Amino acid sequence: MNPSRSGVLAAIAAFFLWGVLPIFWKHLSFLPPVSIVAQRTVWSLVLLLAILFFRGESRKLTTGLRSPKTLGLHFASGILLSSNWLLYVWSTLNGHIVEAALGYYLNPFFNMLFGALWFGERHNRWQFSAIALALIGVGFQIPGIGGVPWIALILAISFSLYAVIRKRAPLDSLAGLTVETILLAPIALVWLIATSSSPSAAFGTTPIQIFTVISTGLATAAPLLCFGYAARKISLTTLGVLQFIGPTIQFFIGWKIYGEPMTQMRLLSFALIWLAIAIYAFDAFHKRPVVETAK
Repeated sequence: MNPSRSGVLAAIAAFFLWGVLPIFWKHLSFLPPVSIVAQRTVWSLVLLLAILFFRGESRKLTTGLRSPKTLGLHFASGILLSSNWLLYVWSTLNGHIVEAALGYYLNPFFNMLFGALWFGERHNRWQFSAIALALIGVGFQIPGIGGVPWIALILAISFSLYAVIRKRAPLDSLAGLTVETILLAPIALVWLIATSSSPSAAFGTTPIQIFTVISTGLATAAPLLCFGYAARKISLTTLGVLQFIGPTIQFFIGWKIYGEPMTQMRLLSFALIWLAIAIYAFDAFHKRPVVETAK
């Protein structure tokens, strides 16, 4: 398949899976957020190592682990990723799914900014107008939620920086994510051992809870592998447009399924952001296509 087309399909798969993840995390509410992130780290490593060895790509892993520069890049990306995970899980379990969705709506606009700063991706006046309109929409969130949407801003910035580092890192999506997880797994294991007084404290008390905990590896690795592949095959701008799939699903899950508050001011904010998305996406893909600059 054409690399750009396969990159687009991988991005769509990643953002759809991320969109429905709040429902999955809600089923893990018997664990604290830090323990959920630790569990997903450990079980992701088990799954990733199995996939890597099954595909006969273990040499990539050993090569990456011998390079101090590679380790440094992936440790930085791993810290950004785990921080993003922790805040996302916490916000999901504490009734802030809609605000988290706002963060992932903003994330593509930060991708555009960072793409221009580090990868020379160019934007025209319509695209900059879309960015300005999105920022105005964020401004309307302040009276809508009674304060600065800090959850959204931290989620957006941390994940955009993660995309930048992953685009610069030499390893592909699978080996790169495995190295990140290897570096984070010892911290996760220490946390689980120190805070879990019994197996039930770490895994729950029913077979369904235990299965759900173990499934965090698949729920984590599948969209990240798709995202890591897409980030290396398509530009951050294209990635940014497709990323709106995820927060749209999250928005409706938080509002319609879990009944999070939706004031008129908040709806106006999202309406402005959706208009910005429409302007940017139409301009990028129909009027003035953005030249791909990915590796």
